[in-house]
Amino acid sequence: MQAVKIGLWLNRNAAEYHWKHGQNIFQLYIEEILSHAGIPYRLFDQAEQLHAYRPDIIVNVLAGERDEDLDRLLQWAQDGAVVIAYGGLNRLASRMGCVEVGCREAVYAEIEGMESFLQEKLLRALCSQPWLPSNRHEKSGSLLAEAQGKLRLGKAGSELGAASLTFRIGSGKLIRWNVDIPSTVVFLQQGRGPVYQDGIPAEDGTGGIDEGILKADDGMEVDWKKDRILSDSNIPYFSIPYGDLWREVIVHELMKETEGLGLALPLLDYWPRGIEQVAMISHDSDFNSEEAARTTLELLKECGVRSTWCMIEPGYSRETYDMITAAGHELAFHFNALEAEGGIWSQDEFARQLQHLRQASGADIVSNKNHYTRFEGWGELYRWCEAEGIQADQTRGPSKKGNVGFPFGTAHPYYPIAWAGERNRLYDVLQIGFLTQDLEHPMLPDMSVIGPFLQAVKGVRGVAHFLFHQQHIHHIDGVREAFRAVVSQAKSLGYTFWTCAEITSWEQARRKVRLSVDASGALEAGHLPEGAVIRYYQHPHADVEEESKRDRYGLPCPEWSGMIKGAAERTR
Repeated sequence: MQAVKIGLWLNRNAAEYHWKHGQNIFQLYIEEILSHAGIPYRLFDQAEQLHAYRPDIIVNVLAGERDEDLDRLLQWAQDGAVVIAYGGLNRLASRMGCVEVGCREAVYAEIEGMESFLQEKLLRALCSQPWLPSNRHEKSGSLLAEAQGKLRLGKAGSELGAASLTFRIGSGKLIRWNVDIPSTVVFLQQGRGPVYQDGIPAEDGTGGIDEGILKADDGMEVDWKKDRILSDSNIPYFSIPYGDLWREVIVHELMKETEGLGLALPLLDYWPRGIEQVAMISHDSDFNSEEAARTTLELLKECGVRSTWCMIEPGYSRETYDMITAAGHELAFHFNALEAEGGIWSQDEFARQLQHLRQASGADIVSNKNHYTRFEGWGELYRWCEAEGIQADQTRGPSKKGNVGFPFGTAHPYYPIAWAGERNRLYDVLQIGFLTQDLEHPMLPDMSVIGPFLQAVKGVRGVAHFLFHQQHIHHIDGVREAFRAVVSQAKSLGYTFWTCAEITSWEQARRKVRLSVDASGALEAGHLPEGAVIRYYQHPHADVEEESKRDRYGLPCPEWSGMIKGAAERTR
């Protein structure tokens, strides 16, 4: 079984020019997308090295603007490679018989051929650069583009162009998406820019995020009107994990192009053997009531789940901390930068509060969630986490009743990308957002959102993270009932409950595997974590037993049955 060779092309000279002028290369986020999907690839910044590797599929990150840069890209297609570009390449438009259409607003993409796994017919796209075949080119009859899908101005708006165009070139092809998908995922997850002012509130009064407190949801890039629906009890919520679905579009296309080449696409499954998706419960200790802590411990024991306790200064007594950890729960940090409570947004204060918690609890603190989801800037929180040994953050979640669900477009753990000043590196801090807070609290949604949230997260095999404050668990009967309902429904849907630390440890372990494909097409893998499953897509599966197949990205993906170099090494 021969594996497909995927090469990412980043023209080093072009990249340095961009960074020199403070320009982001968010197309680099394709690395994080492929790494999280467990797909082997190699990044090249020297054309000679990429040519020597001879990839079957070349994903353009940044080709450059010079004629020789564009000629090189077309030559790789001419020689038989499938070249995929997510936006960009605008100087090629006229050479491909197209004209570029200016578009600065969000559009909605209708993706053809992927209806079997996409939860939504139309996907919100935040960075579109449409090409349209020109009349002059259509009359010439040469190199006609094959159009796939549609872009629309609004969900029911006029058509702007195709979602993607395919050009047959020599023995290969160029697939040029009219959506910059990696940048769209970044904008959904992290916003279009740094948070320095309040966001725009919902007109219906359900999302007053303009209250004078800078926080994560001030940078939301979903639309209050177009992207929310109502629950059975008329609770508005963001129902679609757009970012996760765009990730699946990328992987699904790679699978189909691999099939066309007669090769196999290997991937490391998201979760260990026997786990399909994960549920996580966290608590914020805001009022630090020892009595509320004991009530929460009793409820967790009753429901048979372990959770993550985010502790705010001054915290609990050492006796209570010991009770929490003895029951198998995680102690985490709850950084308080809320000015109304004397908090300060600074690295020194972050470090001071964290050190207090570590000394008071005696625990190894590896994750954080900011109080009131306080957030400023772009990457400083992640830099503080890196400096202080915090390996995961949970801050990116809704702060209001009306923006619960997927305000950041994802239910998956991911590594955020830095701004151009840090050369668009990935921060070494895993982000695990949450869906909602304290269901059945008078100021928050009711239980009608539980089923839709769990179904949506299951659809992308992510993490369904629910936040319940200990204080509300203790004082409000409805919140306790909502907690029980979350656990019961999640278990009935096959969820496995993990703490934030467990999710982080697993994701770190699987990222160290770094599957690769050598020059001959042989799969290499070392230090596979216990329980890791390598799957593959190749059509047809004539000799594969039906029970070994598992649908991934809408296609059957059985376990890899070919030789794997170095796979004998496993880590625990």
